Amino acid sequence: MKLRNRLAKGIVIGATVAALTGAVTSYLWAAGAKDVYDDKCAGCHGPGGKGDGPAGKMLQPPPQDFAAALKGKSDDYIRKVIKEGGAANGKSASMPPSSDLTDDQIKSLADYIKHL
Repeated sequence: MKLRNRLAKGIVIGATVAALTGAVTSYLWAAGAKDVYDDKCAGCHGPGGKGDGPAGKMLQPPPQDFAAALKGKSDDYIRKVIKEGGAANGKSASMPPSSDLTDDQIKSLADYIKHL
């Protein structure tokens, strides 16, 4: 009986640690992607991805709301536009490439943008 209780406690502790680790990892991913977004994207696309950033108001054409612009677009397409910029993908030349980001940063940024 004591062995069963210890085993049950071990399972509960292990599950708790796994859940907390996942929560911390998710938080760090979101914080890192948000920082990249705030640094590279929000000036034009706005804090919520609505295309209403202060610099975006001066662009012609203005940035689109991500909800409309990304509808039906694949993850690969979104990552490609982030990495290569607008002109290389038939979009506005005002959007610069982010070739300085790692593939993991681009993936995290694309996931972050999709959830705005």
